[in-house]
Amino acid sequence: MARRLDRIWVRFGLGIACTVLVTVAVLGGTIFTYGHLQFARFYKALPAEARGELEILRAQGQVWTPRIAAIYTQYRPEDTPWDVDALTILVGLLACLPVGLISGFWISRMVTRPISAIAGTAGRVALGDFTARAQVPRSSGELTELAQDFNKMVQALESLERERKSTLAALSHELRTPLAVQQARLHALCDGVIVADETEFRRLLDQSQHLSRLVNDLHMLSVADAGRLSLQRVPLNLAALAQDCLHDHASRLAEQGMHAELVTQGTVPHILADADRMRQVLNNLVENAIRYAHDGGWLQITLAATQEEVRLTVSDAGKHAAARVDERIFERFARLEGSRNRATGGSGLGLSIVQTLVELHGGKVGVAPSIRGGTCFTVCLPLIPRD
Repeated sequence: MARRLDRIWVRFGLGIACTVLVTVAVLGGTIFTYGHLQFARFYKALPAEARGELEILRAQGQVWTPRIAAIYTQYRPEDTPWDVDALTILVGLLACLPVGLISGFWISRMVTRPISAIAGTAGRVALGDFTARAQVPRSSGELTELAQDFNKMVQALESLERERKSTLAALSHELRTPLAVQQARLHALCDGVIVADETEFRRLLDQSQHLSRLVNDLHMLSVADAGRLSLQRVPLNLAALAQDCLHDHASRLAEQGMHAELVTQGTVPHILADADRMRQVLNNLVENAIRYAHDGGWLQITLAATQEEVRLTVSDAGKHAAARVDERIFERFARLEGSRNRATGGSGLGLSIVQTLVELHGGKVGVAPSIRGGTCFTVCLPLIPRD
């Protein structure tokens, strides 16, 4: 009931009703007061015999009789320009006019003040001040909800602006570093400082490939953000895909001294997914474990199914689980060590790509501590829709 009374149309209606009631009350009071004053003046000016006759008639209970009307007509002052009733109404209306104007302006000001405040704050936001916030009215209602939603919108814009600046700074670093290395080594080759052999060419090729991967990843994310990333969905065997992924990373896993295994719990049905994109998801998760959790020496991919979805988990036993069990690691250019040192990390786009691709498939991804003290990434994907 209280929330209904705070609606704008209710408040306007109550305000208008109150204004009308106040106006009528003032008008009635004015008419009553003016009538009594006029009668007092008229009664005081009557001759003694006429006043005595009126008192006798009123004592007999006669309020308005032809005789009383005749006395009023006979002794009414001739210089009265208007009829008493007409003059009373005119005076009442003149008295109500300022009351109605003041009440109307006061109600209008009370209602429009929060809107004016929000409009002023919106002007500051339009000029780039994302720290501006609208003042929230004390009462609950539509205007309060409007101010709260406006502040949430500005807060989201502030977060996006902060993320944009952070992304640009990280992107500029990621592009500048390999380009600077390439330019330095090319200058050294031109000056004859280093020998132009196969080893040097491979180093330059590695830098070019890193730039190419970075550009491709950014392009894929931008296309996905625009809603234009198409998926070639086919019935997909996740168990076979996971086995292929471990086989592809066998040499790197051996170099890091990591034992990897694939565990399938029960029968895992096929899902309807893009094979290349799901391979990219698995590769990024395994790469993340090799890069950050090789000190644990253990990696496990687990597949299980329910009636509605297939659950894929990639677990490790890394020592930095406390820092890695954080949903912010799915943000773009996020890194465990918080630096841009490529010796310990990639570009910071791998897990963001995982989240984007999983969500495009209608699934979800999360991170939690693993059973061996490391981290466990869980990907949930819907099963093939049944006809």
